Amino acid sequence: MKNTKSVAGERRRRRLFTFLWSGVIGIATIALIYWELTAILYILATLGVSALLVIVAMADLRRGDKGLTDSQGINDSAALGSGITSTFGANQS
Repeated sequence: MKNTKSVAGERRRRRLFTFLWSGVIGIATIALIYWELTAILYILATLGVSALLVIVAMADLRRGDKGLTDSQGINDSAALGSGITSTFGANQS
């Protein structure tokens, strides 16, 4: 008998785990508000935001830009919206 997990089963397990954590955090938040322990809730919220900022700061955001060159990285969205054509690269030989 094979002991391999399907992709759909793994996704379902992760989704269940996410819903479980969301439910636990929701119940804990409601309990802290009910018992008027907002100081603890404030500290936990501050720690949570700090952890999120550290995770974002440590993320490798350049990993997705493997195939971009300098000319592809230019953002002409303002020029496109106003009808102005970009002059970058037009006169280069």
